[in-house]
Amino acid sequence: MQSEAHDDTLVDRHVSGQMPHGSVFGTLLLLLLLSPLEAHSQPQAFPCSMACSSKSLWSLLSNRAQSYSYTLNYRYHKIWKEKKMVIPVPQEVETEEMISNATALKKALKFFDADFFNESKVKEMAKGAEEFNIPAFRENRKLVASEDGGLHNPSVLVFNSSWGENINRAVDANDNFNYPSYEKVQRPSNEEDIAFMTITELGELIKTKQITSRELTDIILKRLKRYNPVLEAVVTLTEELAYQQAKKADDLLAEGHYLGPLHGIPYGLKDIIAVPHYRTTWGSTTFKDQVLDTEAWVYKKLQAAGAVLVAKLVSGSLAYDDIWFGGRTRNPWNILEFSTGSSAGPAASTSAGLVPFAIGSETAGSLTYPAARCGITCLRPTFGTVGRTGVMSISESLDKLGPICRSASDCAILIDTVRGKDENDLSSRDVRLQDPFRVDISKLTVGYLESAEMEVVNVLSRKGVKMVPFNLNYTVESVQSILNITMDVDMLAHFDRWQREGFDDQYEAQDQWPVELRRARIILAVDYIQAQRARGKLIREVRDNFKEIDAFVGNATDWELVCLGNLVGIPVVVVPTGFKPVEDVPKGGTNRRTTESTGIYAPPDQDHIALALAMAYQSVTDHHKQRPPIDNVGPGDEIPFPSD
Repeated sequence: MQSEAHDDTLVDRHVSGQMPHGSVFGTLLLLLLLSPLEAHSQPQAFPCSMACSSKSLWSLLSNRAQSYSYTLNYRYHKIWKEKKMVIPVPQEVETEEMISNATALKKALKFFDADFFNESKVKEMAKGAEEFNIPAFRENRKLVASEDGGLHNPSVLVFNSSWGENINRAVDANDNFNYPSYEKVQRPSNEEDIAFMTITELGELIKTKQITSRELTDIILKRLKRYNPVLEAVVTLTEELAYQQAKKADDLLAEGHYLGPLHGIPYGLKDIIAVPHYRTTWGSTTFKDQVLDTEAWVYKKLQAAGAVLVAKLVSGSLAYDDIWFGGRTRNPWNILEFSTGSSAGPAASTSAGLVPFAIGSETAGSLTYPAARCGITCLRPTFGTVGRTGVMSISESLDKLGPICRSASDCAILIDTVRGKDENDLSSRDVRLQDPFRVDISKLTVGYLESAEMEVVNVLSRKGVKMVPFNLNYTVESVQSILNITMDVDMLAHFDRWQREGFDDQYEAQDQWPVELRRARIILAVDYIQAQRARGKLIREVRDNFKEIDAFVGNATDWELVCLGNLVGIPVVVVPTGFKPVEDVPKGGTNRRTTESTGIYAPPDQDHIALALAMAYQSVTDHHKQRPPIDNVGPGDEIPFPSD
C-alpha cells in the first residue's frame, strides 16, 4: 500500500515539473501510480515491457485510470485542492470537419438569437449535437414521425382550457338540451325553400313524415352537383353512403324510432375528417388519393344521431386558407371573391343551401373567417369540447371542431350532439354546458368592444341584457407570435416527413405552409416552451377581464382577437349582421354583396351564454335567413352555371 506521504511526494514532483505532466503519458502514469490497490490485492507487474507500443500503454493506463477514478476523486481531492494542481485532460485532435462544423454553428446561432457562446463552447455544442442530439432526433422520428397528419402517437403535453371554476358542477354532462319545437311547420312547395330550412324545421318535416330522408337527400345532392362547379366547395360526394343512411333513417322512423332533431338530416364534413372507404384528402395534392380506414369520432356521433353524410367538403390544403388541390372555394354572396379560411367548403356549402349544416375546424380563424365572409352562423366551441380522433392535426393545443349552420339555434343542437369525452383525444373532456335555450339573458352583463356591431348591442339591450362598454386588457404584446410559434412547431411535428422528403414543393400555395414550416424548423425547444409560458400569462390576464362581465361582443375577424381567442380556448359565435355593396360594381349593377358579421365571446365552458345571446339577436333579425344570389348575380355579371 502506498502511504499518503508518498502520494504527496508524487504530486509535488508532478507539479514541480519532475514528471512529464505536460504529456498524456505523464498524466496517466501519475494517475496509475496514485491509484491505490485494494487491500487484498497483490502488486502487479506491467504486462508489457517498455518496448510495448504507445497505443498498448495508452490503453493500459487509460483502463487503470478509469478503474480508480472514483477512488482518486474521493481520496485525493484534498491533495489536489491544497497543491492547486491541475492535471491536463487529453485533448482531442480537431479535424477540419470539426472546425468547419463549429464555424457553421457559430454563424447559425445568430438565427436562434443565441450567438453569445465563445468558440470553445460552440465546439462543445457541435460535438454534442452530433453525438447526442442528432441520433436522438432520428430515433424519435423513426418511432413517431413516419406517418403525416398527427393521427397517431399524440403528444402527452395536454392543454386544458378550463378555468377550473366548475361553474356548471350541477349540470350533468350527458343531459341534452330542450330543443324548441315547430309543430306547425309545413312542407314548402319548391325545393329551394326546403333547402334553406333550419335543422329544427327540417327535423319537424321528417318527424311528421311530410318528407322522407331519401327525398331530402335527393334535393341536397342535386344542389351539390349543380352549384359545386362554380363554388368549388366539394371534394367528394358520398352518394352511396348517403342513400344507405337515409334508408336507415326512414326505416327507423317507420318502426317508430325517432333519434332526435338530426334524424335523416343531410350534412357535410370538412375533408380533414376521416370516413372509411372515402378519400380524406386534407385538401392537398400530396394526399389527394388518401383513404383512411378509420371513423372519426365526430362522424360516429353524427351517425348515431341519424344524420346523413352527403359530401366531404373542401378544406384548404393542409387546413390553411381556401386554396386546395382542385381550385379555390368561392363566396356565394360574392362569387367573384373567395371564401377565405380552411373551412371554406363547409361555410360556402351551408351559405348556398347545398347542405343544412356542416362540421368545420379551426386552429386560427378557419371557422370564423369563412363563416363571416359567407354570411353564415358558426360556433367555435370551447377547446376540448369535441373529440378529434380521426381528424388531421395542426396543433394539439389549438385545433377545434365546430358547427357551421344557418342559425345559432342550429349550432346549439349540433354542439349538444357532438360534445363529449373522446377517450383517444387526450385534450377532449365532458364540457358541462347549461341549456342555452333556458338561459335568462336578462341576468347577464355583456361588454362590447369598439369593434362590435352596434346593431347587436342595441338589440341585446332592448332584449333586457345589461350592455356595458368594455376594453379587453392584457399586457402580453406577442399574442400573434405566440400563436404562430405554437401552431407552426406543432404542425411541423405532424408533417415532419412531408417536409423532409420535399413534398412541400408540391404545396398549392408556396407562400403559406412551406414558408412557415421552414421557419419553424429553427425554433428552439426552449423558445417554444417560453411561448407556452407567455401563453399561460395571457390566459390568466384574459381571465381577469371576465370578473365583471359574462360575455363580450366584438369583431369576429380581427386577427389579434382571433389569435387571442384560440390561444385561450374561449368560445365565440359568429353571427351575420347585414350586408353592404361590393366595391367592384360592374356597369349595369350587381346583386353581389359584402357580408358583415360580429362575434359573441364567452369564457371557457360557457358556450351556452354566447349561444343564448346569439339566439336572442337572431330572434328579432333576419340577416341569417337571407339567401345568396348564386342564381341571379345581376345584369353586369356573367357566372357560368352547368345546365340543369
